[in-house]
This record gives sequence, structure tokens and C-alpha cells, in this order.
Amino acid sequence: MILPIIMAGGSGTRLWPLSRGNYPKQFLKLHGENTMLQETISRLNGLEHSPVMLICNEEHRFIAAEQVRQLDVKHSGIFLEPVGRNTAPAIALAAFKAIENNEDPLLLVLAADHVIEHQAAFLESVEKATSLAQQGKLVTFGIVGTTPETGYGYIKRGEAVENGFVVNSFVEKPDLSTAKQYIASGDYYWNSGMFLFKASRYLEELKAFRPDIYSACEKAVEVQNSDMEFVRVDKDAFEACPDESIDYAVMEHTQDAVVVPMDAGWNDVGGFAALWEVSEKDENGNAFIGDVKSVDTKNTLVFGEDKLVSTVGVEDLVIVNTKDAVLVAHKNESQKVKEIVNQLKRDQRSEVTFHREVYRPWGKYDSVDNGERFQVKRITVKPGAKLSVQMHHHRAEHWIVVSGTARVHLDGEERFVTENESVYIPITSVHALENPGKVDLELIEVQSGSYLGEDDIVRFEDRYGRVK
Repeated sequence: MILPIIMAGGSGTRLWPLSRGNYPKQFLKLHGENTMLQETISRLNGLEHSPVMLICNEEHRFIAAEQVRQLDVKHSGIFLEPVGRNTAPAIALAAFKAIENNEDPLLLVLAADHVIEHQAAFLESVEKATSLAQQGKLVTFGIVGTTPETGYGYIKRGEAVENGFVVNSFVEKPDLSTAKQYIASGDYYWNSGMFLFKASRYLEELKAFRPDIYSACEKAVEVQNSDMEFVRVDKDAFEACPDESIDYAVMEHTQDAVVVPMDAGWNDVGGFAALWEVSEKDENGNAFIGDVKSVDTKNTLVFGEDKLVSTVGVEDLVIVNTKDAVLVAHKNESQKVKEIVNQLKRDQRSEVTFHREVYRPWGKYDSVDNGERFQVKRITVKPGAKLSVQMHHHRAEHWIVVSGTARVHLDGEERFVTENESVYIPITSVHALENPGKVDLELIEVQSGSYLGEDDIVRFEDRYGRVK
């Protein structure tokens, strides 16, 4: 049986300001009706497989869980990495988990942030790779290249075997001239970062070539802590694990690497130029998302989140408008967005990590306005959800219900607050907010005080395991 392993870590900094630290690109709707993670899961429809296993960062656990819940599909658990250690250790965690009950499934390793336009071709390649993986081969999927891309690594094929080829070598990102030679020869594929192999075979090869990674991950999974649908491993053991990709750790050394071609409209959406390529375009080559009006505009990507964006007489641009940031870049230079992100990190700007709209396990909030000693938020609480029982040392809060009904817990007493009603939460009062209804609860929160940071929260009780 195939066990899909979906890697949902990563920050996607080349797509800032859409993608940010607390809400990276795999959780965004960039291509299609669903988020990229949801598209990756839905792509498996038609393939006989076990419920998917997710691997993501601790800080993204509730986002990942909610997006899986929205699809109404079962999963095999959400593995939480205490820290990022690249793909070789992450896959090792999944492999150790997969063999716990004396089973040895085929692990189909997928990234959560890739676009694949032709599902049938994707499934066909996976099915072709299955018999090779059952024989103990470590299969990687090579994308049939259409253009001489310099932003991808390449796989050179060797002799033919069954439905694929022996891997001759893995090649780093080439210059343009070399890339043209690769595509013209027909012997090279783009390296997709997708794999299929037995869990036991991956661990055998990892132990042979990188025993340090193997031992650290083995030790990490010896101590597992299950919390709701989340699986945590020993933090100290995993932090001691080296940071290494599966290519460097295993695939470049094993004698059993096989590449199966895949021609499925694959794109890793590594930047805005790639996003423009996979987006639907008008007769002038423009990809407009949101409320956009244009005159004499060509080959331009515009993403308007919350307001009208207008363009006049421009070409080959990327224009991204979010609630708190605007990006304007030449499409051919859009990879340099990462340099803006680095500047924001050096300046310790919150925009590098947080959107104005922040998602929580109970819903979300939008920071509408702020100034000296005050902050205004629009809060949405999902039906049946409850914020933690908490208090603040430095701020008071005033809640005004816009729609729905709130159950408010305040210093041991309980009351209901409905539309157009409000409640005041003094400094140091122990309080909680709950939505007992069947529709979203919407309210405006006005904070006032000497310090308004999110770390001024003392939690006493929390159904989402955030009490420390």
C-alpha cells in the first residue's frame, strides 16, 4: 500500500508579501479553488493509498489541520518538526513511524507547494513507479523539461529499466548554455523532489550513508507525544540532527536510484514569474487576481487582496497588494524579492512573518488599526470554538459583537453578549470568549494599555494545548 507523505514545511520567501513566515505559500490559494496543500491532497484521488501523513512546522499545525478538515478526508497524523532540518530527516521521521506496526508501506513523498496541472499524467507516473519501488528501488520523478530552466537541478538518466531509467547523476542548477544542452539531449530531467520507495529501504540507505541522521531520527521517534491529531517527537534529539536534503544524504550515493519520467504540467511556483506562468491570462498576457483595471498593460501579474488596483502603460511587472504591504517588481527580477525579505528580517519588521490577518485554531483576527496605547482588531470565532482562559497584565479589552452570539467568561461569571452589545474586560481579569452558535461570531476588539504585544497572555486553560 502507498502511504503519501506530504512535506508542508518551508517559508516561500520568494512570494512575499503573499507568503510569510506564519502563513507560507503551501497554505495559500495560488492556483485553483483550493490551497496548494489541499490541491496536493486532492491530486491523489484515483490512487489506492492509505490516509496521507503530513509533516509541518509546529507553528503551522492548526492551519494544516484546518485545511485537511475542510477537505473532509482522513489522515494518518500530522508530524510536527520541532525545528527545520531539511528533507532527509523529515522523511526519516515518517519512515520510522510507518514501520512501527511491522508494516513496510511505499512512501510517496510529495511537496505541498507544487502545481501539477495534469492529474492523470501524475497518477500514471506514480503507478509506473510502483513496481520498481516494490523491488527495493528508490524512485525519483524526473520532470520532462520544456524549456532550458536555470532555476532547477537536473537528473541525468542512464540505462533503461522497466518503466524508468537508472539515475546516472544528479546535476546542480546549470547556466543557460548548459541548460539548453541538457534539454536538447533528451537525457536530462528537472529534479522534482518527489519520491517513491519502501520505508525500510530508505532507512537502510540512510543508515548506510548518513548514520548520524539515522541515529538522531531514531532517537527522536523513541519519545512520541500525541496531542489531538498531532505527533511530536523528542525535541533535543531532533535538534541534534544534521540539516541535509534527501538528495545529498541518500539519492546521490545509493546504487538503487531510478528516475521515472513525469510529463504532468509541473511547476514548483518558486517565484512570481512562475506564478504568472501557471496563472490564467488574458489576450495581453496579463494574470489578474482580485479587483484590477488596466489600460495598455501587457504580460503583467497583479494580485489585489482588498482594494482596487489599476495599471496604465506597464509591461512585464509583478504588482502585489495585501492589506499591509505592496510589492512592485519587474517580472524578470522578481527572484530578488528574497533580498527584500532579508532587509525586513534585519530591520525586525513584523511584515516578514505576520499578515495583518492572523489565523488561530479558533478562527482569525484582522488588526484593523493601532496607535500609541491602543489597537483595534476584527475577530472571527468559528462555531463551537473557544479562546483560551487567559488574563493580561498590561491591557484592557472592550468587545463589541457585530454578528452572532458570544458566551463570555469573566472572573468566574458567565454571560451571553449578542449583536450590538458589548462587554469590558479590565486588566488582570481572567476571561474567555466562546462561540456557542452555529454561525461565525464576529466582533470588534479594542485594546488599550501600556503594552499590547501578543506575548502579554497568561493562559490558564486551553483546548488547543497552548498552556505552558
